[in-house]
Amino acid sequence: MKRYIQKILLVTSLITVGIRYPAKVISQPLSKPKINEVNLYSNRSFITKAVERTGSAVVTIDTQRYVKKRKFPRNSPLFIDPYFERFFGLDLPNDNRPRIEQSQGSGFIFADGLIMTNAHVVNRSDKVIVGLTNGKKFEAKLIGQDFFTDLAVLKIEGKGPWPKAKLGNSAKIKVGDWAIAVGNPFGLENTVTLGIISNLNRNVNQLGIYDKKLELIQTDAAINPGNSGGPLLNSEGEVIGINTLIRSGPGAGLSFAIPINKAKEIAYQLIKNGKVIHPMIGISLIEEKNSERKNNSVKVGYVVPNSPAEKSGIMIEDTIVKVGNKNIETASDVIDQISKNGINKQVNILLKRRNKFIELKVIPTDITNLEKN
Repeated sequence: MKRYIQKILLVTSLITVGIRYPAKVISQPLSKPKINEVNLYSNRSFITKAVERTGSAVVTIDTQRYVKKRKFPRNSPLFIDPYFERFFGLDLPNDNRPRIEQSQGSGFIFADGLIMTNAHVVNRSDKVIVGLTNGKKFEAKLIGQDFFTDLAVLKIEGKGPWPKAKLGNSAKIKVGDWAIAVGNPFGLENTVTLGIISNLNRNVNQLGIYDKKLELIQTDAAINPGNSGGPLLNSEGEVIGINTLIRSGPGAGLSFAIPINKAKEIAYQLIKNGKVIHPMIGISLIEEKNSERKNNSVKVGYVVPNSPAEKSGIMIEDTIVKVGNKNIETASDVIDQISKNGINKQVNILLKRRNKFIELKVIPTDITNLEKN
């Protein structure tokens, strides 16, 4: 009986194995499996995919500037005092000869033959050469540049078709998102660095830059010399910013990019008009945080003499409560509302001065008019 029970258990086990492992699977001959190309692609990093989507649209920008002979008098002490030359490490007689200065930066093609880059990359250039990733080089002409946002647009002088970068939406990015910086530092094509978005809407005044009108994306993706003007990509390979500057010295390792939404706005104005209008009223702004009330206030830090702000009665230490119909919480709110209002058109500004509310009417002007005052 015992032996009979063992036979039954053995047969049952075999039946179970037959159910779990069908004969056609067990008996299938061993063979070399086919390479699944889709799986191979899916195993590649998102960085590789992102760069492949946009990398061909990234260009090297070589600039040349003709520097004329410096006008030093022949009896200048700069030439007859060897200690001056030795102390400053200068070679003044050679410096005094006409020469060609060369520099390099990056950019990317965003439309048919049109390139976005930084204004400082092409500033005062007499000749611009654009290098593509396929090794071809073309001359390019400057369509327009805007120093207040550090943006420039170039046009390639040649026949396409041209690779184009896909532009993303910088309004959708968040702190912690991936950031991929692409550029050609030192002429090394398609150099890629990876980081995250560290901060949004970083005011350049916080960086000690007062001659620009920029709110930047902050990232820890390394931006090296020569990367200026190259694209900052998201994980999908879309351009979300233009690499523009790095911080050196204390706090080094921070990089900054111009949001692509702002860059597009400026680029299309340059293409259409050759210049950009920047509505201003002539004030600097200071943000103050109130930890008790958990809100911010925006105060006037400086008023430009003879500016629309001064003429309307705005004073230092005034708190800006409202511009137009917008309640003000940040300095960016003020800048946005003034920009949207435009020039030569009245805007209402509500201020608070020594616990008293004052409403003033101000007519913004272009920033170039403020410089003439």
